[in-house]
Amino acid sequence: MKILITGGAGFIGGNFVHYMLKEHKEYDIVCVDALTYAGNLETLKPVMDNLKFKFIKADITDRREIYKIFEVENPDIVVNFAAESHVDRSIEDSEIFLRTNVMGTQVLLDACKKYGTRRYHQVSTDEVYGDLPLGRIDLFFTEETPIHTSSPYSASKASADLLVQAYHRTHKLPVTISRCSNNYGPYHFPEKLIPLMISNVLNRKPLPVYGKGENVRDWLYVEDHCRAIDLIIHSGKVGEVYNIGGHNERTNLEVVKTIIKELDASEDLITYVTDRAGHDLRYAIDPTKIYQELGWLPTTDFEEGIKRTITWYLNNKKWWEHIINGEYQTYYEKMYKDR
Repeated sequence: MKILITGGAGFIGGNFVHYMLKEHKEYDIVCVDALTYAGNLETLKPVMDNLKFKFIKADITDRREIYKIFEVENPDIVVNFAAESHVDRSIEDSEIFLRTNVMGTQVLLDACKKYGTRRYHQVSTDEVYGDLPLGRIDLFFTEETPIHTSSPYSASKASADLLVQAYHRTHKLPVTISRCSNNYGPYHFPEKLIPLMISNVLNRKPLPVYGKGENVRDWLYVEDHCRAIDLIIHSGKVGEVYNIGGHNERTNLEVVKTIIKELDASEDLITYVTDRAGHDLRYAIDPTKIYQELGWLPTTDFEEGIKRTITWYLNNKKWWEHIINGEYQTYYEKMYKDR
């Protein structure tokens, strides 16, 4: 079995590479990543010498290059993590989000159709559903919840999902889609909430919190997410969407205060800043479908997961300090140019 993982030098994709090489030692894993600002080859450093792993630097929007990769590698399964994913960046400039998240997905779908790939899996987000009111804790996103996007980022991901479903209906392409809640864990890019707060606390820098910090997110430990995708690509029904949620809802302020407490810091570091434009109030996923069909449930509660995450950042300061200092951008040339 050969699995092609796009965006495998990013946060969730990188964790999925590590997970699959650990759980399926007989599989060949091919990772494709453009190594843009959020793609860090240092994330893959521990597996670069694994004979079952191959890294290819390529952009999923480059049709000629992607077709060449498919022709040579002939993957059985494609899992697409490659995406621009930061909401704030999409508000500032949405063009790259449309190019990568929509047009890149189209190129991959066309390649799968042309070369007869057995399964294409699209990694999506619960943000395609919009948000839920803070006062209705009885409401959750299900696979039947209408798409109702709030940002250029979520609109681009929703567009990609619709394109995937269209290729299934029109071309009979064997596809699945998963929509996850907010992930956290090792190798998370430091501009995102949890790693940003950890690094800022360690550096005694202010902790910027949007608005009053009341926005609620459902936090999913990244290894639980990887396990869910593993189940979907092997046993999920073709053409179906699966929601993957952590059942770990926390306000942003609660998350920040938890990190402060774990690191024995002061809440005086918290700084409230002007709220994000169109900031979604609450995300909450109902994962009943994936549980009933595939037997998946999250196994890591937030208290355990955040301790693991903080410990990882404490033990891997060089990884995130390189990113903050911009040094990670030179890693490819330094470590990989002659491979």
